Amino acid sequence: MTNVIAHRGAREAAEENTLHAFRLAREFGADWVELDVRRSADGVAIVHHDACLPDGRMVRELEYDELPESVPSLAEALEECEGMGVNIEIKNLRNDPDYDEDHLVSEAVAGLVQAYLGPERVLVSSFNIDALDRLHEVAPTIPLALLFDIGDPGSTIDRALAHGMSAIHPYDPLVDATIVDWAHAAGLQVNVWTVNDPDRMAELVAMGVDGICTDVPNIGRAVVDRLAAQ
Repeated sequence: MTNVIAHRGAREAAEENTLHAFRLAREFGADWVELDVRRSADGVAIVHHDACLPDGRMVRELEYDELPESVPSLAEALEECEGMGVNIEIKNLRNDPDYDEDHLVSEAVAGLVQAYLGPERVLVSSFNIDALDRLHEVAPTIPLALLFDIGDPGSTIDRALAHGMSAIHPYDPLVDATIVDWAHAAGLQVNVWTVNDPDRMAELVAMGVDGICTDVPNIGRAVVDRLAAQ
């Protein structure tokens, strides 16, 4: 059955990447939560999508205690996601203002995953394959997924295989049944982002995708359950 993945929690109903959003995701029936991770100035892995806060301050230049109360640590988020799988997206692109070529956030994620989840309840993804390679060096049993929103999906499948990935995470407009079949034939899962339209969700379920990342997990749950009952 296709998994319902709550994108940054139930972000249509609550502030994204917050403990409240993760709680609502569970209440709405999500199988997994997707969240974003960066590092604070004092090395704490925190859950936040952008490099900067809305007021312009850079997350990397603030210690954890200086961040807004709504910004949880990754440890707090993992505790809140008890009972669900967690897709952790590592944010560390070369053009990010807080880019870290040593990929210390990958090391921090590896340690917390091993302490709180184990490999069966986690999938770590990133657009930056170097960040994933670093995590694999530190913790080779943690499953990884390559995110992409441009380019040839076939080449991305080959790249994911070459780097020991377990899944690909394509942007929805790139996905058709052929891509899903190619990935599955190669032994890769396919989790698609970000899909909020129920008709498109149904199309993807029919293609056999492994997960649908959505801002509206309650709608995703209803679609997946309805199709499973048919």
